[in-house]
Amino acid sequence: MRNTLYFIEKEDRSPSRLSALLKKHPEIQFVSLFAVDFGNNHTDEKIPVNMVIDDLEDFFRNGIQTDGSSVYLPEIATINNAKVDLIPDMDSHWIIDYNMGHSIGDGKFSGTLVIPSFLHHENNPVCSRSVLKNAVDHFKSEIIGLFRDNPDLIHEYKGIESIDDIEDVVLTSATELEFWVKTPDTQTDIEKLSASQNLKEQYWKRTYGQVRTAMEKSLLTLEKYGFEPEMGHKEVGGVTSKLAGTNIFTHVMEQLEIDWKYDETLIAADKEIVAKDIIKDVFEANGLNVTFQAKPLEGVAGSGEHHHVGAALKMKNGKTINLFTPMNIEDNFMTRIAYGSLMGILKNYEVINPFVSSTNDSLNRLKPGFEAPVCIVSSLGHSPEVPSRNRTVLIGLIRDLKNPYATRFELRSPNPNSNSYLLLAAVCQACLDGIKATFDSGKTLEEIEKGFNKSQGEEHFYLEYDRVYRSEEDVFEDFSSEERDALFGVPPKTVYENLLAFDANTSKVEILKKDDVFSTKIINSYKAFMLDEWSTELKERIIPTNTRIIRRLKKLHDENEITDLDIVNWEHINTIKHTLMKDSMQTKSIFSQIRDALASCNYSVASDLQIEMNSQMSILTKLYLEYRRNLIILDEN
Repeated sequence: MRNTLYFIEKEDRSPSRLSALLKKHPEIQFVSLFAVDFGNNHTDEKIPVNMVIDDLEDFFRNGIQTDGSSVYLPEIATINNAKVDLIPDMDSHWIIDYNMGHSIGDGKFSGTLVIPSFLHHENNPVCSRSVLKNAVDHFKSEIIGLFRDNPDLIHEYKGIESIDDIEDVVLTSATELEFWVKTPDTQTDIEKLSASQNLKEQYWKRTYGQVRTAMEKSLLTLEKYGFEPEMGHKEVGGVTSKLAGTNIFTHVMEQLEIDWKYDETLIAADKEIVAKDIIKDVFEANGLNVTFQAKPLEGVAGSGEHHHVGAALKMKNGKTINLFTPMNIEDNFMTRIAYGSLMGILKNYEVINPFVSSTNDSLNRLKPGFEAPVCIVSSLGHSPEVPSRNRTVLIGLIRDLKNPYATRFELRSPNPNSNSYLLLAAVCQACLDGIKATFDSGKTLEEIEKGFNKSQGEEHFYLEYDRVYRSEEDVFEDFSSEERDALFGVPPKTVYENLLAFDANTSKVEILKKDDVFSTKIINSYKAFMLDEWSTELKERIIPTNTRIIRRLKKLHDENEITDLDIVNWEHINTIKHTLMKDSMQTKSIFSQIRDALASCNYSVASDLQIEMNSQMSILTKLYLEYRRNLIILDEN
């Protein structure tokens, strides 16, 4: 589309200039205020441009009012106090979202101006975006205060003559978006997918047909919207598709990744949500279904979304100084501020994790194997002069000796549906806690680095006595599950267990609340939201899905082609099927027990039963595959 406007520059956002721009582009027919609740759901409403164009100043100041039914803020916007205002964010990334299915003639399509916004209830900001904004503002003020309270700190960085040379503190983030695509109605063959993954047949291989077309179009579209895409490629999961015509393939089942350049933290979180919408639209226009689930297929690799976190000083002379890069990059891994940040994340991860892994789907991905980061431990590299990457840890240090701007942390546990706003806000708060403790200790960089390598049972000025926080080893191969739990902490197995961390770690929750970034009301609202999501999905989706799976596991052998092993296997399968879903006069099945526990709000029992259900379903699936493999003739009718 020629002369198409894809985003609005900041200098064009005054009421007069934006009004003129909208009149010049009548294809922009709607305005939508994009706000995000605690469940990571974003709003999209269509306001005709002619309703606001004559008084944009009032629209920017007051936004629009709703009764709260469009967002879910439990314990905040209650049904008898539901008024919520959507207030535009004037400093965010504004885009034009075009509906390629709605042509308005002359080769143009209907467009919507999308403005990231804040949700206000009783005149207070109460949304995911506002929490992250407050966290970023708090981080900036605390870092400036740190330099003022520690004047000698400027000597640890090249290019700072005086504290007064600092103009701003910039927090940056970037995400690596993984997702699965498939042609509609393609049936999943876990055995083929698993074999392909183990053989490394798909990783970074060439794409074909509509998958290649959609990925290329996605990258080009993101570029038009100002995302600065860096790469698109195949990930580890997938199977070879079948050619059905010229450049048309069927039986597509592939895992992909698309990355774009880092940005300021709040804008980066906004772009992640927008990017998912863009990618989904492009792939569906090319006949492909997209899922951003963390673990859409059991038994093969899930989809992660590693979050990269950095911090820098913006100087008045225009230069940028990375707060994590040490003066002597070949002698030290990172700075005191960086060590403090990393230690803060690791020590307080129990109260960050509920924002990272808040769904059944997310915890299905975070299991040992498949390079899933389940252990609260970090990696710095084998030596400062030779950067390395350990993909088995929770968070790693990323360095490039030739590029001091590249030093950052990579948090590997998030997935495409994690709430990036809340998890990054929690990371900011945890970093500040670790930084404060580091500087209060009065220790040198060398002492801090030595202390960070502590062993279990070794005292530390900040880190916990019975834990280990650094490993350059493969934590899945070099430690048993018992050793991992003892050294790095026991990972939660259900959403309920993860949410209990707020109650079990009250002192760490207080760190989230510093400077009113997270309030008690916001944390309680988030807990209520996720508890309701977990219990509803468990009852209404997971149990019915498992029921359908069990009903498909039918006896396949006949009496002529049978061995004693087939009989034993089938009896074992049948026993597990009955245990899971068949009630009797004397006993109730696991499924029924879960429903009863949820109905009576006995979430602890429901959580324990979910763990048992998941274990039995895994055993059942494995047994049925073994049973099926042993049959020469399959009577599937």
